[in-house]
Amino acid sequence: MSAADFTRLTELFPDELVTHSYVQDIQLPSAHGKPSAGTFALITLDNGLDHSKPTTLGPNTLAELGTVLEGLRDRAARGEIVGVGVTGKPYFLVAGADLSAVKSLEKRDQGLWMAQLGHDVYATLANLGVPSFAFINGVALGGGLEIALQATYRTVSSGAGALGLPEAFIGLVPGWGGVYILPRLIGPENAVQVMIENPLSNNRTLSGPQAFKLGVADALFEPADFLEQSLAWAAGVISGEVVPERPNAVDPSDPAVVQRWSSAVAAGRAFVEAKTSNASPAPAKVLDIMEANRTLTQAESAELECETLAGLMQTDEFRATVYAFLDLVQKRSKRPAGAPDRKLARPITKVGVVGAGLMASQLALLFARQLKVPVVMTDIDQARVDKGVGYVQAEVDKLLGKKKMSQDAANRTKALVTGSVSKEVFADADFVIEAVFEELNVKKQVFAEVEAIVSPECILATNTSSLSVTAMAQDLRHPERLVGFHFFNPVAIMPLVEIVRAPRTDDAVLATAFELAKGLKKTGVLVKDAAAFVVNRILLRLMGEVTAAFDEGTPAEVADNALRPMGLPMTPFTLGAMVGLPVAQHVQESLHAAFGDRFAVSANLQKLIDNGVKSLWVPTADGSQEIPESTLALMSFGSSPSTGEEVLRRTQDALAGEIGLMLAEGVVAGPEDIDLCMILGAGWPMFLGGITPYLDRVGASERVNGKRFLPAGAASRASQESVDSAVS
Repeated sequence: MSAADFTRLTELFPDELVTHSYVQDIQLPSAHGKPSAGTFALITLDNGLDHSKPTTLGPNTLAELGTVLEGLRDRAARGEIVGVGVTGKPYFLVAGADLSAVKSLEKRDQGLWMAQLGHDVYATLANLGVPSFAFINGVALGGGLEIALQATYRTVSSGAGALGLPEAFIGLVPGWGGVYILPRLIGPENAVQVMIENPLSNNRTLSGPQAFKLGVADALFEPADFLEQSLAWAAGVISGEVVPERPNAVDPSDPAVVQRWSSAVAAGRAFVEAKTSNASPAPAKVLDIMEANRTLTQAESAELECETLAGLMQTDEFRATVYAFLDLVQKRSKRPAGAPDRKLARPITKVGVVGAGLMASQLALLFARQLKVPVVMTDIDQARVDKGVGYVQAEVDKLLGKKKMSQDAANRTKALVTGSVSKEVFADADFVIEAVFEELNVKKQVFAEVEAIVSPECILATNTSSLSVTAMAQDLRHPERLVGFHFFNPVAIMPLVEIVRAPRTDDAVLATAFELAKGLKKTGVLVKDAAAFVVNRILLRLMGEVTAAFDEGTPAEVADNALRPMGLPMTPFTLGAMVGLPVAQHVQESLHAAFGDRFAVSANLQKLIDNGVKSLWVPTADGSQEIPESTLALMSFGSSPSTGEEVLRRTQDALAGEIGLMLAEGVVAGPEDIDLCMILGAGWPMFLGGITPYLDRVGASERVNGKRFLPAGAASRASQESVDSAVS
């Protein structure tokens, strides 16, 4: 990039939190009593703040690093140093590019300058004239891992977590050399895993040992003396005593590798299609660059990366992802709207769970594992209690077998979970949650029995997915102690808890619920006591529109696939089967009772339930799916079929209308909380930014409500000019 472009870019960020490049000269150790192997320049990347403020890469950070590397290149040319290393402050190498900075680049040229600046700096690291080393002591994501990849050699700490190239997840491509270097270093199949499969699987990352096993790093050392061991290893490499082996490395010009490369790219494209329906441009662009650069030079690939990156920075999908990931998941989730002062929260030293079925057992395991307090389950007979406790023990054994839990932790967790047929065991509990049958009278009876036993300070919670918390509380002596605490299935994986405040729920109870969610490593969102709260109300409206189109005569494959442009994790009929048709119908009936014909109850669905049909689709021998004739014979259909486009638009408008009503009702504080709930509770794609930015972009918000949910620029380009040319 030109000097003028560089100056213009850095001037855009006068308030950047700069990650500084501190240089220290170290005399390398030498084996066998020989003199020092020479002077080694070690760069430590540090923003001067503690581990709660990760080091990131903005333009001024890159400029400083580039200046330091140029000075070291000159020293190497004079023979003053024998090698250069890069490491980071405790727990971090670098957490990647500063997304706030990248998001603020409003013009394509600015994004291009940012991409070119990174390549210019990293190229200096790769061409110092002496060997370069990256000592990966902690988090290394995106541009942070690409610094390491540009070095000649790499070590990694066994304690390092979160290594990866997550750009496909955030709407970009690895733009500073990773997409070129990684497949050559670890093989094309492994590279697709790191660049495509992991990011699109809930942004999965690599641990230090996993990165070493794949070949991302050349050596693995323990955290206690990681830097000392890395320097000693570097000395051995420089002296020739250590020769790193790279069994996964490939030469893309090798005829045997050509087919592997093509197959890996094809497998990546199939994975992207299955995960996103190609609704986001970034994953395909990653694979396009990888496919092209098999026959390109690194410089040619760098040019392609920069052009692609500059275009993607201007897409709504990228800006929506930054909104979802940075503004919502990273920020708003940590400061829940409407949550009382956390100082009001009470300590929880024992938890009671009413019920010992699957959901109750999952809750018991979660509470015991995360809070490390006694948890006792009850049910109506000993067989059910034993089954619930047995489930917890079996799940602990699975975690132990997968080495996700130590033997001591497994023993402690098992000992914490007990069961009883008597609710008297709740007498000294601080928090009792019910997970019994979704029937209001049953739940009211449970709470009446529990309240007669527990202390006046004990908090009562319901895991109801759709029933009125207010109605459950109306006969309690202390209705202020009841709170909704709605988990999503599977409990261990889904991060959302809808925290439901009934009219008389007091602040101390609510504050405790939020602190409890945090202690369980979940995100709590405050919701009003309205039928089905947030996630289920939106999902059932979506499923209801698709089901209605099917009942009206739309072919099943058309109705079920109509929403594929949304890039949802599964189709509506698949979701219904996963939730369970009776459960879905029960929630739909609750919503119909509350809101009328917007939530129509399908007679066809009821016929399937009455006849024990668990899923509309069944797999066929060739791997496809079909609806059996016996299932079709149970149902009757109208004569008003719709096209896929009509079903999509109908559903978009229904969702926009429903969310507009929810906001008017005050179900949550704002559209951001709707988005956070759908991302964390329903797996709504990050690249859509949540549901409201999507409905804004497709025009449904204005068609139905006459206005957008979010202002332009919050999760999209401030200007609505087309960016087609930017990503073509």
